Amino acid sequence: MNPDDTGVAGGSVGDGTRAVRAGLPEPVKYEPTLPGPVFAAHYHLPGEPTGPYTYGRDENPTWSRLERAIGELEAPGEDGVETLVFASGMAAISAVLFSQLRAGDALVMPDDGYQALPLAREQLTAYGVEVRTAPTGGDAQLGVLDGARLLWLETPSNPGLDVCDLRRLVAAAHAQGTLVAVDNTLATPLGQRPLELGADFSVASGTKMLTGHGDLLLGYVASRDTGLMASVRRWRKIVGAIPGPMEAWLAHRSLATLQLRADRQTANALAVAEALRGRPEVTGLRYPGLPDDPSHKIAAQQMRRFGCVVSFCLPSRARADGFLDALRLVDSATSFGGVRSTAERRGRWGGDAVPEGFIRLSVGAEDPEDLVADVLRALDESAR
Repeated sequence: MNPDDTGVAGGSVGDGTRAVRAGLPEPVKYEPTLPGPVFAAHYHLPGEPTGPYTYGRDENPTWSRLERAIGELEAPGEDGVETLVFASGMAAISAVLFSQLRAGDALVMPDDGYQALPLAREQLTAYGVEVRTAPTGGDAQLGVLDGARLLWLETPSNPGLDVCDLRRLVAAAHAQGTLVAVDNTLATPLGQRPLELGADFSVASGTKMLTGHGDLLLGYVASRDTGLMASVRRWRKIVGAIPGPMEAWLAHRSLATLQLRADRQTANALAVAEALRGRPEVTGLRYPGLPDDPSHKIAAQQMRRFGCVVSFCLPSRARADGFLDALRLVDSATSFGGVRSTAERRGRWGGDAVPEGFIRLSVGAEDPEDLVADVLRALDESAR
């Protein structure tokens, strides 16, 4: 980490202040507040190879500032948290899984999580790792936890938005020596802080709400345990799953508006969910921020913001496709978390165990009245 980077001192400032100032270097006269990206494959390195920057696959000053910034959001006021950035969310996920697991180990994963997890499961199984799965809801992974090396949690889950009790699962795992990693992509550090809840790893895709503009791929891993992170860092070096300096710089720039975006998008998501609740053709509506959502009680105990994703079902594939076609302010696209609202019928990919009419709606930062009107109008048009 660059010793000149000072960021935000202490943990008492608000989320907005922290997001705006996280990871910034000490002010230098005539220098920019956030220095530009450093494009370097190698660095001047006479004599012994000491110092923080030696080769571009290992370290980069632009990464260092971003890693410090994310660490300040993940664990405000703590100096002992290490963060590593990666080329994508899956690169970060893979780094934890493949650096921590060996043949003969057991891994517990959700069976309703991110669509690419089954690909990781297939590869780990081929390497001799036993992979057990259970749903996120009802803390069902406790039932298959015995003797596992690593417990992988995703809460809220994507795309079903179930929530598990992190404190309960972490306590049970640690009681038997099991490590815990939490995919915090949907919540972001402003919605939930897994390390504060006891997890060993907080892992996320920065592609989504963390950066929020749909213009870069990024992932990260954060942990308090320097030994665990040494193996994650080694994995990053071996596979070269590093972000480009431009992506890292764009991500750091985007963090400054995270609190503004998160507050607006969370409020918008609740408004859209409340509007959908009154529609007879909508079933299976899920949003953890709704007081009557099955996950709301647990979510309210461990989340500070409930995210921007709403999920629900329409009666058929045709009705879902008609609804998506009728939307004007909501783009048809995969991924989530951007300032522009997006939606898709998840069944088109074939990897999620969802009905054909299942919709994942990522609510953006548009005016809430406009979004609600667009969604209700599209429901009406798709019924004709």
